[in-house]
Amino acid sequence: MRVLLDLNNNCHTLGNEEQVMSIEKILASAPVVPVVVIEKLEDAAPLARALYNGGLKALEITLRTPVAVEAVKLMKAEVPEAYVGTGTVVDKASFDASVEAGADFMVSPGVSDELLALAKDSDIPFLPGAATASEVMQLASHGFKYLKFFPAEAAGGTAMLKSIGGPLPHITFCPTGGISLATAPNYLALNNVICVGGTWMLDKQLIENKDWQAIEALARQASEVK
Repeated sequence: MRVLLDLNNNCHTLGNEEQVMSIEKILASAPVVPVVVIEKLEDAAPLARALYNGGLKALEITLRTPVAVEAVKLMKAEVPEAYVGTGTVVDKASFDASVEAGADFMVSPGVSDELLALAKDSDIPFLPGAATASEVMQLASHGFKYLKFFPAEAAGGTAMLKSIGGPLPHITFCPTGGISLATAPNYLALNNVICVGGTWMLDKQLIENKDWQAIEALARQASEVK
């Protein structure tokens, strides 16, 4: 069956009989998307369970470590009801790795012609990154309505998003980069923000100690941010 680009949802549809989740549904599942770096494969499943039980339904697993692809597979098996996606998708190799992992969605810090072409031929929801009005306009011209704003704090934070929202009110963002529990509500208060990406609930020492109960508590705190 021919694959059609669904411009409204940053995803592709394969016909009425097969519903493909949209990036909007994924991003709207919780106010915070944890940006996860898996160093040890043994941590993948219990970490996914702790984050999900804490109320964070969409998990972005960065492809920065050798075990990332296997980690995605283990996390999906542990928490099949969660949305387990990949981050740091920057080229064909990382795009293909995401497909192999069975990612529910993909996130890129930016965009390239190569990634745009790959995304148009895939049915996996794709969230490309932008940091300037020109980049936002370029991605909007390709039909994307949902974008990652990265690096959020370094690129101007809430003031920048407010400014972009004036001339481009139809674009909605998931700001990521330098956001904390304290600053997340400032972003979520903006009309053009659907959720934020963050790492503050992924305390390295707690993960090292395998204190999954404490991670779950931090995740629950993040899931209640407004």
